Amino acid sequence: MHVLDKFKLSRRHLLRGLIGGSAVAIGLPPLEAMMGRSRTAAAGGDLPKRFISFFFGNGVQLRNFEPSNTGPDWTPSVQLQPFADAGVKDFVTVCTGMRNRTESQPITHHEGITVMSGYDYVPSNAGGFASDWGGPTIDQVIAGIIADQTPTPVRSMQVGVTKFDSPVDNGTAAKAASARGEPGAVTALFPQQNPRAVWQSLFGEFEAPKDDRELRLSVLDAAKADIDALNQRLGQQDKQRMEAHLQSISELETKISALAPICEFPTEPLDENVEDNGEENLFEINRVMSELIAYAFTCDITRVASNLFCSVASESVFGDVAVSSSTHHGHSHSDDEGYNQNIQFIMSCIAQLMVTLRDTQDAMGESLLDSTLIFASSELSQGWSHSWQRQPIIIGGHGRNHLRYPGVHYQAVPQQNPNDDQTADGNTTDVLLTLARAFDPSIPSIGAGQMMSTTPLTNIMA
Repeated sequence: MHVLDKFKLSRRHLLRGLIGGSAVAIGLPPLEAMMGRSRTAAAGGDLPKRFISFFFGNGVQLRNFEPSNTGPDWTPSVQLQPFADAGVKDFVTVCTGMRNRTESQPITHHEGITVMSGYDYVPSNAGGFASDWGGPTIDQVIAGIIADQTPTPVRSMQVGVTKFDSPVDNGTAAKAASARGEPGAVTALFPQQNPRAVWQSLFGEFEAPKDDRELRLSVLDAAKADIDALNQRLGQQDKQRMEAHLQSISELETKISALAPICEFPTEPLDENVEDNGEENLFEINRVMSELIAYAFTCDITRVASNLFCSVASESVFGDVAVSSSTHHGHSHSDDEGYNQNIQFIMSCIAQLMVTLRDTQDAMGESLLDSTLIFASSELSQGWSHSWQRQPIIIGGHGRNHLRYPGVHYQAVPQQNPNDDQTADGNTTDVLLTLARAFDPSIPSIGAGQMMSTTPLTNIMA
Protein backbone atom coordinates (compact mmCIF):
# COMPACT_ATOMS: atom_id res chain seq x y z
CA MET A 1 0.00 0.00 0.00
CA HIS A 2 1.27 3.52 -0.82
CA VAL A 3 2.52 5.51 2.14
CA LEU A 4 -0.08 8.20 1.42
CA ASP A 5 -2.81 5.66 2.18
CA LYS A 6 -1.30 5.11 5.61
CA PHE A 7 -0.25 8.55 6.74
CA LYS A 8 -1.50 12.05 5.96
CA LEU A 9 0.40 15.08 7.22
CA SER A 10 -0.82 18.66 7.51
CA ARG A 11 1.30 21.15 5.57
CA ARG A 12 1.26 23.31 8.75
CA HIS A 13 2.84 20.56 10.86
CA LEU A 14 5.75 21.88 12.94
CA LEU A 15 8.56 20.02 14.69
CA ARG A 16 8.76 21.31 18.23
CA GLY A 17 11.23 21.36 21.08
CA LEU A 18 12.64 23.44 23.93
CA ILE A 19 15.79 25.54 24.26
CA GLY A 20 16.50 26.85 27.75
CA GLY A 21 12.83 26.56 28.62
CA SER A 22 11.69 28.43 25.51
CA ALA A 23 9.68 26.74 22.77
CA VAL A 24 11.06 26.51 19.24
CA ALA A 25 9.37 25.23 16.10
CA ILE A 26 10.74 24.04 12.75
CA GLY A 27 8.63 24.14 9.62
CA LEU A 28 8.66 21.29 7.12
CA PRO A 29 9.27 21.27 3.38
CA PRO A 30 6.38 20.07 1.19
CA LEU A 31 6.33 16.27 1.48
CA GLU A 32 4.48 13.54 -0.37
CA ALA A 33 2.61 12.85 2.86
CA MET A 34 1.04 16.30 2.38
CA MET A 35 0.17 15.68 -1.28
CA GLY A 36 -2.52 13.82 -3.16
CA ARG A 37 -1.76 11.30 -5.88
CA SER A 38 -1.93 14.08 -8.46
CA ARG A 39 0.94 15.81 -6.56
CA THR A 40 -1.17 18.85 -5.86
CA ALA A 41 -1.61 20.25 -2.38
CA ALA A 42 -3.66 18.05 -0.06
CA ALA A 43 -6.23 20.80 0.30
CA GLY A 44 -6.86 20.59 -3.43
CA GLY A 45 -5.23 23.87 -4.44
CA ASP A 46 -2.60 24.56 -7.08
CA LEU A 47 1.08 24.11 -6.37
CA PRO A 48 2.36 27.16 -4.50
CA LYS A 49 3.70 30.33 -6.09
CA ARG A 50 5.88 32.76 -4.19
CA PHE A 51 6.65 36.47 -4.39
CA ILE A 52 9.49 38.77 -3.32
CA SER A 53 9.77 42.54 -3.62
CA PHE A 54 13.28 43.98 -3.59
CA PHE A 55 13.74 47.74 -3.19
CA PHE A 56 16.97 49.69 -3.65
CA GLY A 57 17.31 53.45 -3.28
CA ASN A 58 18.96 56.07 -5.50
CA GLY A 59 18.16 54.63 -8.94
CA VAL A 60 20.66 53.57 -11.63
CA GLN A 61 22.72 55.11 -14.43
CA LEU A 62 20.44 54.71 -17.45
CA ARG A 63 23.36 54.83 -19.89
CA ASN A 64 24.91 51.81 -18.14
CA PHE A 65 21.66 50.07 -17.16
CA GLU A 66 19.29 49.76 -20.11
CA PRO A 67 20.08 46.91 -22.55
CA SER A 68 20.83 47.96 -26.12
CA ASN A 69 18.39 45.46 -27.67
CA THR A 70 14.97 44.09 -26.80
CA GLY A 71 13.31 40.68 -26.82
CA PRO A 72 14.44 37.33 -25.38
CA ASP A 73 18.01 37.65 -26.67
CA TRP A 74 18.74 40.93 -24.92
CA THR A 75 22.38 41.69 -24.26
CA PRO A 76 23.24 42.48 -20.62
CA SER A 77 24.36 46.04 -20.05
CA VAL A 78 27.28 46.92 -17.77
CA GLN A 79 25.00 47.13 -14.75
CA LEU A 80 22.97 44.02 -15.63
CA GLN A 81 26.04 41.87 -16.34
CA PRO A 82 25.95 40.35 -12.80
CA PHE A 83 22.87 38.33 -13.80
CA ALA A 84 24.76 36.75 -16.69
CA ASP A 85 27.82 36.19 -14.51
CA ALA A 86 25.65 34.37 -11.95
CA GLY A 87 24.03 32.20 -14.62
CA VAL A 88 20.48 33.46 -14.04
CA LYS A 89 19.99 35.81 -17.02
CA ASP A 90 17.35 33.52 -18.55
CA PHE A 91 15.25 34.08 -15.42
CA VAL A 92 15.41 37.89 -15.75
CA THR A 93 12.88 40.16 -17.44
CA VAL A 94 13.77 43.86 -17.72
CA CYS A 95 11.18 46.59 -18.31
CA THR A 96 12.45 50.01 -19.39
CA GLY A 97 11.03 53.28 -20.68
CA MET A 98 7.82 52.99 -18.65
CA ARG A 99 5.87 55.91 -17.25
CA ASN A 100 5.18 56.29 -13.56
CA ARG A 101 1.81 58.04 -13.65
CA THR A 102 1.91 59.33 -10.09
CA GLU A 103 0.27 62.67 -9.37
CA SER A 104 2.14 63.08 -6.09
CA GLN A 105 3.76 66.45 -5.44
CA PRO A 106 7.49 66.24 -6.25
CA ILE A 107 9.64 66.33 -3.10
CA THR A 108 12.64 64.41 -4.53
CA HIS A 109 13.07 60.68 -3.93
CA HIS A 110 9.46 60.21 -2.76
CA GLU A 111 7.06 60.58 -5.68
CA GLY A 112 8.70 57.66 -7.53
CA ILE A 113 8.23 55.25 -4.60
CA THR A 114 4.72 54.77 -5.95
CA VAL A 115 6.21 52.30 -8.47
CA MET A 116 5.90 49.73 -5.67
CA SER A 117 2.17 50.22 -5.10
CA GLY A 118 0.29 52.06 -7.86
CA TYR A 119 -0.99 54.64 -5.33
CA ASP A 120 0.03 58.27 -4.89
CA TYR A 121 1.84 58.85 -1.63
CA VAL A 122 0.18 60.66 1.29
CA PRO A 123 1.98 63.79 2.60
CA SER A 124 3.49 63.20 6.03
CA ASN A 125 4.40 65.55 8.88
CA ALA A 126 7.24 63.28 10.01
CA GLY A 127 9.79 66.03 9.30
CA GLY A 128 12.18 66.81 6.47
CA PHE A 129 11.20 65.27 3.15
CA ALA A 130 8.39 62.96 4.24
CA SER A 131 5.66 60.79 2.76
CA ASP A 132 3.46 57.88 3.81
CA TRP A 133 2.17 54.99 1.76
CA GLY A 134 -1.15 55.81 0.09
CA GLY A 135 -2.14 52.20 -0.52
CA PRO A 136 -0.87 48.64 -0.17
CA THR A 137 2.42 47.68 -1.80
CA ILE A 138 2.39 44.90 -4.37
CA ASP A 139 3.83 42.32 -1.97
CA GLN A 140 0.93 42.89 0.42
CA VAL A 141 -1.67 42.75 -2.35
CA ILE A 142 -0.30 39.32 -3.22
CA ALA A 143 -0.03 38.33 0.47
CA GLY A 144 -3.73 39.15 0.81
CA ILE A 145 -4.61 36.97 -2.18
CA ILE A 146 -2.67 34.05 -0.70
CA ALA A 147 -4.23 34.60 2.74
CA ASP A 148 -7.70 34.32 1.21
CA GLN A 149 -6.81 31.17 -0.76
CA THR A 150 -4.37 29.09 1.29
CA PRO A 151 -3.16 31.02 4.35
CA THR A 152 0.33 30.30 5.63
CA PRO A 153 1.47 30.53 9.28
CA VAL A 154 3.21 33.85 8.53
CA ARG A 155 1.50 36.24 6.11
CA SER A 156 4.79 37.78 4.93
CA MET A 157 8.31 38.50 6.09
CA GLN A 158 10.17 41.80 5.82
CA VAL A 159 13.95 41.93 5.80
CA GLY A 160 16.54 44.59 5.06
CA VAL A 161 20.28 44.74 4.49
CA THR A 162 21.90 48.08 5.33
CA LYS A 163 20.57 50.00 8.32
CA PHE A 164 21.92 53.37 7.16
CA ASP A 165 19.07 55.29 5.57
CA SER A 166 18.58 59.01 4.98
CA PRO A 167 18.39 61.27 8.07
CA VAL A 168 16.30 63.85 6.19
CA ASP A 169 13.84 61.53 4.40
CA ASN A 170 11.06 60.35 6.65
CA GLY A 171 7.57 58.86 6.72
CA THR A 172 6.56 55.27 6.15
CA ALA A 173 7.24 55.35 2.40
CA ALA A 174 10.87 56.29 3.09
CA LYS A 175 11.49 53.78 5.87
CA ALA A 176 9.50 50.68 4.84
CA ALA A 177 9.20 48.85 1.51
CA SER A 178 6.02 47.03 2.52
CA ALA A 179 2.59 48.31 3.57
CA ARG A 180 -0.77 46.57 3.97
CA GLY A 181 -4.35 47.77 4.24
CA GLU A 182 -6.54 50.02 2.16
CA PRO A 183 -6.16 53.71 1.26
CA GLY A 184 -6.83 55.70 4.40
CA ALA A 185 -5.97 52.76 6.65
CA VAL A 186 -2.48 51.63 5.62
CA THR A 187 -0.05 50.01 8.04
CA ALA A 188 3.66 50.07 7.23
CA LEU A 189 5.64 46.86 7.77
CA PHE A 190 9.19 47.80 8.68
CA PRO A 191 12.17 45.61 7.73
CA GLN A 192 14.49 43.77 10.08
CA GLN A 193 18.18 44.14 9.18
CA ASN A 194 19.45 41.71 11.81
CA PRO A 195 19.67 38.15 10.44
CA ARG A 196 19.58 36.75 13.98
CA ALA A 197 16.29 38.50 14.67
CA VAL A 198 14.81 37.17 11.44
CA TRP A 199 16.03 33.70 12.41
CA GLN A 200 14.31 34.03 15.78
CA SER A 201 11.08 35.19 14.19
CA LEU A 202 10.96 31.97 12.18
CA PHE A 203 11.85 29.59 15.00
CA GLY A 204 10.46 31.27 18.09
CA GLU A 205 12.22 32.94 20.99
CA PHE A 206 15.68 31.72 21.95
CA GLU A 207 17.10 32.10 25.41
CA ALA A 208 20.63 33.47 25.36
CA PRO A 209 23.35 31.65 27.33
CA LYS A 210 23.79 32.99 30.83
CA ASP A 211 27.57 32.85 30.37
CA ASP A 212 30.12 31.59 27.87
CA ARG A 213 30.26 28.19 29.56
CA GLU A 214 26.58 27.45 29.05
CA LEU A 215 26.12 25.27 25.97
CA ARG A 216 23.24 26.38 23.78
CA LEU A 217 21.56 23.61 21.80
CA SER A 218 20.74 24.04 18.14
CA VAL A 219 17.08 23.96 17.09
CA LEU A 220 17.71 20.55 15.52
CA ASP A 221 18.94 19.15 18.83
CA ALA A 222 15.95 20.66 20.61
CA ALA A 223 13.46 19.07 18.22
CA LYS A 224 15.30 15.73 17.87
CA ALA A 225 12.55 13.66 19.51
CA ASP A 226 9.89 15.13 17.21
CA ILE A 227 12.13 14.63 14.17
CA ASP A 228 12.78 10.98 15.03
CA ALA A 229 9.09 10.28 15.62
CA LEU A 230 8.10 11.81 12.28
CA ASN A 231 10.81 9.96 10.34
CA GLN A 232 9.40 6.64 11.52
CA ARG A 233 6.17 7.43 9.67
CA LEU A 234 7.54 8.85 6.42
CA GLY A 235 8.22 7.05 3.16
CA GLN A 236 11.73 6.75 1.77
CA GLN A 237 11.53 9.78 -0.55
CA ASP A 238 10.13 11.97 2.21
CA LYS A 239 12.91 10.82 4.54
CA GLN A 240 15.47 11.90 1.98
CA ARG A 241 13.78 15.29 1.58
CA MET A 242 13.70 15.71 5.35
CA GLU A 243 17.38 14.83 5.67
CA ALA A 244 18.36 17.38 3.02
CA HIS A 245 16.06 19.99 4.57
CA LEU A 246 17.45 19.55 8.08
CA GLN A 247 21.00 19.63 6.76
CA SER A 248 20.29 22.98 5.08
CA ILE A 249 18.94 24.33 8.39
CA SER A 250 22.11 23.22 10.17
CA GLU A 251 24.30 24.89 7.54
CA LEU A 252 22.26 28.09 7.68
CA GLU A 253 22.50 28.21 11.49
CA THR A 254 26.28 27.91 11.20
CA LYS A 255 26.44 30.76 8.67
CA ILE A 256 24.31 33.02 10.84
CA SER A 257 26.44 32.29 13.91
CA ALA A 258 29.53 33.27 11.89
CA LEU A 259 28.17 36.76 11.21
CA ALA A 260 29.48 38.11 14.52
CA PRO A 261 28.77 40.54 16.00
CA ILE A 262 25.58 41.04 13.96
CA CYS A 263 24.10 37.70 14.87
CA GLU A 264 24.97 37.42 18.54
CA PHE A 265 22.16 37.84 21.03
CA PRO A 266 21.96 41.58 21.79
CA THR A 267 22.46 42.84 25.34
CA GLU A 268 19.71 45.39 24.74
CA PRO A 269 16.21 44.48 23.51
CA LEU A 270 16.72 46.46 20.30
CA ASP A 271 17.67 43.96 17.59
CA GLU A 272 20.07 45.68 15.24
CA ASN A 273 23.69 45.21 14.20
CA VAL A 274 26.45 47.41 15.57
CA GLU A 275 28.81 47.96 12.61
CA ASP A 276 29.62 51.51 11.62
CA ASN A 277 28.66 52.85 8.22
CA GLY A 278 31.01 51.41 5.62
CA GLU A 279 31.85 48.38 7.74
CA GLU A 280 28.66 46.39 7.22
CA ASN A 281 29.23 43.10 5.39
CA LEU A 282 26.34 43.78 3.01
CA PHE A 283 26.96 40.93 0.59
CA GLU A 284 27.05 38.33 3.37
CA ILE A 285 24.01 39.79 5.14
CA ASN A 286 22.12 39.69 1.85
CA ARG A 287 23.21 36.08 1.34
CA VAL A 288 21.88 34.97 4.73
CA MET A 289 18.65 36.93 4.29
CA SER A 290 18.20 35.22 0.92
CA GLU A 291 18.70 31.82 2.52
CA LEU A 292 16.22 32.66 5.28
CA ILE A 293 13.64 33.58 2.65
CA ALA A 294 14.35 30.34 0.79
CA TYR A 295 13.96 28.38 4.03
CA ALA A 296 10.63 30.03 4.80
CA PHE A 297 9.41 29.32 1.27
CA THR A 298 10.53 25.69 1.34
CA CYS A 299 8.73 25.11 4.64
CA ASP A 300 5.64 27.05 3.49
CA ILE A 301 5.96 29.26 6.56
CA THR A 302 5.22 32.11 4.17
CA ARG A 303 5.07 32.66 0.42
CA VAL A 304 5.73 36.40 0.41
CA ALA A 305 8.82 38.38 1.41
CA SER A 306 10.25 41.84 0.90
CA ASN A 307 13.85 43.04 1.03
CA LEU A 308 14.57 46.72 1.62
CA PHE A 309 18.19 46.49 0.50
CA CYS A 310 18.83 50.22 0.92
CA SER A 311 16.23 52.87 1.54
CA VAL A 312 15.06 55.98 -0.27
CA ALA A 313 18.09 58.33 -0.58
CA SER A 314 20.15 55.86 1.46
CA GLU A 315 23.33 57.28 2.94
CA SER A 316 24.91 53.84 3.31
CA VAL A 317 28.57 53.48 2.40
CA PHE A 318 28.95 50.23 0.47
CA GLY A 319 32.09 48.92 2.13
CA ASP A 320 31.99 45.84 -0.12
CA VAL A 321 32.78 48.09 -3.12
CA ALA A 322 36.36 49.34 -3.38
CA VAL A 323 35.67 52.86 -4.62
CA SER A 324 32.64 53.55 -2.41
CA SER A 325 34.28 55.99 0.01
CA SER A 326 31.24 58.26 -0.26
CA THR A 327 27.68 57.33 0.61
CA HIS A 328 25.52 55.73 -2.06
CA HIS A 329 23.37 58.89 -2.15
CA GLY A 330 26.51 61.01 -2.53
CA HIS A 331 27.79 58.87 -5.41
CA SER A 332 24.40 59.13 -7.12
CA HIS A 333 24.64 62.93 -7.20
CA SER A 334 28.21 62.81 -8.47
CA ASP A 335 27.16 60.34 -11.20
CA ASP A 336 30.64 58.85 -10.92
CA GLU A 337 32.31 55.45 -11.18
CA GLY A 338 31.48 54.78 -7.55
CA TYR A 339 27.77 55.12 -8.43
CA ASN A 340 28.22 52.71 -11.34
CA GLN A 341 29.99 50.13 -9.16
CA ASN A 342 27.43 50.48 -6.36
CA ILE A 343 24.63 49.68 -8.80
CA GLN A 344 26.53 46.68 -10.14
CA PHE A 345 26.90 45.53 -6.53
CA ILE A 346 23.14 45.87 -5.91
CA MET A 347 22.42 43.87 -9.07
CA SER A 348 24.85 41.18 -7.87
CA CYS A 349 22.86 40.96 -4.62
CA ILE A 350 19.59 40.51 -6.53
CA ALA A 351 21.35 37.85 -8.62
CA GLN A 352 22.54 36.23 -5.39
CA LEU A 353 18.94 35.99 -4.19
CA MET A 354 17.98 34.36 -7.50
CA VAL A 355 20.86 31.88 -7.30
CA THR A 356 19.80 30.91 -3.77
CA LEU A 357 16.25 30.24 -4.96
CA ARG A 358 17.48 28.43 -8.07
CA ASP A 359 19.67 26.11 -6.00
CA THR A 360 16.94 25.32 -3.45
CA GLN A 361 14.53 22.55 -4.46
CA ASP A 362 10.98 22.08 -3.29
CA ALA A 363 9.28 18.71 -2.77
CA MET A 364 8.61 18.38 -6.49
CA GLY A 365 12.31 18.53 -7.25
CA GLU A 366 11.85 21.98 -8.82
CA SER A 367 13.90 25.03 -7.91
CA LEU A 368 12.17 27.74 -5.92
CA LEU A 369 13.08 30.18 -8.68
CA ASP A 370 10.66 28.36 -11.00
CA SER A 371 7.75 29.07 -8.66
CA THR A 372 8.75 32.59 -7.57
CA LEU A 373 8.33 36.08 -8.98
CA ILE A 374 10.72 38.83 -7.84
CA PHE A 375 9.92 42.50 -8.44
CA ALA A 376 12.88 44.85 -7.99
CA SER A 377 12.85 48.60 -8.49
CA SER A 378 13.91 51.98 -7.11
CA GLU A 379 12.30 55.33 -6.38
CA LEU A 380 14.30 57.02 -9.15
CA SER A 381 15.49 56.35 -12.65
CA GLN A 382 18.87 57.94 -11.87
CA GLY A 383 20.01 59.77 -8.78
CA TRP A 384 21.60 62.94 -10.10
CA SER A 385 18.43 64.08 -11.88
CA HIS A 386 15.82 62.85 -9.35
CA SER A 387 13.61 61.69 -12.23
CA TRP A 388 10.88 59.15 -11.66
CA GLN A 389 10.40 58.26 -15.33
CA ARG A 390 12.12 55.27 -16.94
CA GLN A 391 12.57 53.74 -13.52
CA PRO A 392 14.50 50.44 -13.51
CA ILE A 393 12.21 47.40 -13.28
CA ILE A 394 13.77 43.96 -12.92
CA ILE A 395 11.66 40.82 -12.62
CA GLY A 396 13.22 37.55 -11.53
CA GLY A 397 11.74 34.06 -11.98
CA HIS A 398 8.66 33.21 -14.00
CA GLY A 399 6.06 32.08 -11.44
CA ARG A 400 5.42 28.58 -12.84
CA ASN A 401 5.43 29.81 -16.45
CA HIS A 402 3.25 32.86 -15.81
CA LEU A 403 5.96 34.99 -17.45
CA ARG A 404 7.99 34.24 -20.54
CA TYR A 405 11.04 32.06 -20.16
CA PRO A 406 13.74 32.93 -21.04
CA GLY A 407 12.99 36.42 -19.83
CA VAL A 408 12.79 39.38 -22.19
CA HIS A 409 13.75 43.03 -22.34
CA TYR A 410 10.54 45.00 -22.85
CA GLN A 411 11.00 48.66 -23.74
CA ALA A 412 7.95 50.92 -23.79
CA VAL A 413 9.79 53.64 -25.72
CA PRO A 414 13.47 54.04 -26.67
CA GLN A 415 15.67 56.64 -25.03
CA GLN A 416 16.24 59.82 -27.01
CA ASN A 417 19.81 60.05 -25.68
CA PRO A 418 21.74 58.25 -22.93
CA ASN A 419 20.90 60.90 -20.32
CA ASP A 420 17.32 61.70 -21.36
CA ASP A 421 15.41 59.99 -18.57
CA GLN A 422 12.08 61.77 -19.14
CA THR A 423 10.99 59.85 -22.24
CA ALA A 424 8.49 57.24 -21.05
CA ASP A 425 5.21 55.59 -22.02
CA GLY A 426 2.68 53.11 -20.69
CA ASN A 427 2.08 52.60 -16.97
CA THR A 428 4.45 51.04 -14.44
CA THR A 429 1.42 49.68 -12.56
CA ASP A 430 0.72 47.40 -15.53
CA VAL A 431 3.72 45.38 -14.35
CA LEU A 432 2.24 45.08 -10.85
CA LEU A 433 -1.09 43.86 -12.22
CA THR A 434 0.74 41.32 -14.39
CA LEU A 435 2.46 39.89 -11.32
CA ALA A 436 -0.70 39.88 -9.20
CA ARG A 437 -2.58 37.91 -11.85
CA ALA A 438 -0.14 35.04 -11.39
CA PHE A 439 -1.82 34.59 -8.00
CA ASP A 440 -5.37 35.63 -8.89
CA PRO A 441 -6.19 35.70 -12.63
CA SER A 442 -9.45 37.51 -11.87
CA ILE A 443 -8.04 40.50 -9.99
CA PRO A 444 -9.47 43.46 -11.95
CA SER A 445 -6.99 46.23 -11.15
CA ILE A 446 -4.09 47.51 -9.10
CA GLY A 447 -3.69 51.06 -7.82
CA ALA A 448 -5.89 54.16 -8.02
CA GLY A 449 -6.31 57.38 -9.98
CA GLN A 450 -4.12 57.84 -13.04
CA MET A 451 -1.81 55.14 -11.73
CA MET A 452 -4.51 52.47 -11.73
CA SER A 453 -3.94 49.59 -14.12
CA THR A 454 -6.62 47.34 -15.58
CA THR A 455 -4.37 46.04 -18.38
CA PRO A 456 -1.55 43.59 -17.61
CA LEU A 457 1.63 43.85 -19.64
CA THR A 458 1.03 40.95 -22.02
CA ASN A 459 4.41 41.49 -23.73
CA ILE A 460 6.14 39.75 -20.83
CA MET A 461 3.56 37.05 -20.17
CA ALA A 462 3.98 33.45 -21.32
